[in-house]
Amino acid sequence: MANFQYTALDAKGEQTTGSVQAGSEAEAIQQLRNQGLYPTQVVEEGKGSVSAPAAKGKGKAKPARSKSKGKTKAKKTTGGKIKPKTLMIFTRQLATLIDSGLPLMRSLTVLAKQEPNPVLKGTLNSLADSVQSGSTFSESLAQHPRIFNKLYVNMVKAGELGGVLEVVLTRLAEYMEKANKLKNKIVAAMVYPLIVMFIAVAILVFLMLVIVPKFKEMFDEGTQLPKISEIVFGFSDNMIAMTGPLPNAVWILLAVGGIFAGVKAWGTTPGGRKVLDNLKLNLPLFGDIQRKSAIARFSRTLGTLVTSGVPILQALAITRETAGNVIISEAIDKVHDSVKEGESIVTPLQASKVFPPMVISMVDVGEETGQLPDMLLKIADVYDDEVDGSVTALTSIIEPVMIVFLAGIVGSIVFAMFLPLIKMIQSVGG
Repeated sequence: MANFQYTALDAKGEQTTGSVQAGSEAEAIQQLRNQGLYPTQVVEEGKGSVSAPAAKGKGKAKPARSKSKGKTKAKKTTGGKIKPKTLMIFTRQLATLIDSGLPLMRSLTVLAKQEPNPVLKGTLNSLADSVQSGSTFSESLAQHPRIFNKLYVNMVKAGELGGVLEVVLTRLAEYMEKANKLKNKIVAAMVYPLIVMFIAVAILVFLMLVIVPKFKEMFDEGTQLPKISEIVFGFSDNMIAMTGPLPNAVWILLAVGGIFAGVKAWGTTPGGRKVLDNLKLNLPLFGDIQRKSAIARFSRTLGTLVTSGVPILQALAITRETAGNVIISEAIDKVHDSVKEGESIVTPLQASKVFPPMVISMVDVGEETGQLPDMLLKIADVYDDEVDGSVTALTSIIEPVMIVFLAGIVGSIVFAMFLPLIKMIQSVGG
């Protein structure tokens, strides 16, 4: 028997915390339900902590307000975006409340009362008003496209039609959690070398503009300098030299910034984005991670949608829009056309040359056995693990390479500055 800490709501909607003894988390939840409580969070002691309950008075139900007032408040706070983690927590809490037997309207009202994010709070009030006026939950969600994308709306719609809304919401929360985890891994792999490069450039600029000129003043015009010192001192002079109203160093930074902005703007055009997305998939080292993450996203999105009851053609259309890469989107588009004509998924996947043979083979087996959704989710799990391993391996390779690179730049400049000084001291000593 273990102790489980919990946060739960009673019949009046008041939030409370405590602990129960149970053999498992499911048993703890069942005990709380038998006590007339609706658990929103259950955590085993030593494996995490539950959030503190709202201050006294905040958790109590307030008098019902008029619809017009609620809508006015919603208009002030809806329309913005929220973080994926915030949406994931809300989805999991909503699934838990509905699974505990709380009606959808009551669940939305309770979550709105305790939600600290003003945008989500206003959105939940708007959703509650919309549902109360007779709209379905999926129709209400579709009114807020900046928060709830098509994948979210269509999965909820499938859950409503199948009468398994709480199951679909749980799948959505798990999908968002894994997608966010995968994204963080990719960002971690990309950010480290960029930070090191930025530090290297900053050190280089500082040495060239501040330190090197002071060392150069120590030597006469006719002093014979080593070749490496001539190169470093000449580069420093060129950076300090004025071209028009600004030194060359500033013009170089402006040119780099302009190139970056130009590439970014070009990437928003259809042709430019296609070239950049293709480049991402074929970059040395990083391209493999990008490809695996794109395959994992495609497999998990399509598998989650089909498992939740969304029709295959509609699921492919949503997956195409959320692929995040034009090359992958075009491949999914061909799959959509193939399925629409009654053909197999495998042929267009193989023709795209984006998906590796293992993925094609597993999809083929899934189609033949009628277990395509389960097979897609297995592919996603496999490639999530592969991305994790690739990121770990890449980081272990990049760290020493970047350290040597940075040390080489700084060491070369320092060597170029001190070499003529050492020679001068040797000649004086002789």
